[in-house]
Amino acid sequence: MSSNNKSRVTKKQYETLATFRYELRRYLRYSEEITRKHGVTPLQYLLLLQIKGYPGREWASVSELAERLQAKHHGVVALVTRCEAQGLVQRRSDATDRRRVMVQLTDKGEKRLERLAELHRRELLSLQKRFFVPKPEDF
Repeated sequence: MSSNNKSRVTKKQYETLATFRYELRRYLRYSEEITRKHGVTPLQYLLLLQIKGYPGREWASVSELAERLQAKHHGVVALVTRCEAQGLVQRRSDATDRRRVMVQLTDKGEKRLERLAELHRRELLSLQKRFFVPKPEDF
């Protein structure tokens, strides 16, 4: 790079970004491997997690799940259908608004999620010293 074309991003900042992305990718790869080992795809795990983790209740609508997963509505419908076929979730129409479909975990889905969430939690805790968001003054 020529000295006339000075980057506003420093070498240290590039290194920080690269390390952050590396650790993030390692965690995501762990997640991909462990979910498959337990019989679900990474996306199915994320669906189960977003249902259980939805604020204030034990179910979520398909539209809410699409937002939480940052996915298209029709893609989430297909994902819910696959999870339903595995006995992990069930859906029902909202009594007050029949257009809204509510998705909740089954007992099987709860058990599968609990095991996977514990494994993910342990892995995330093991990354605490390496995986951090730098303070503005350090970045």
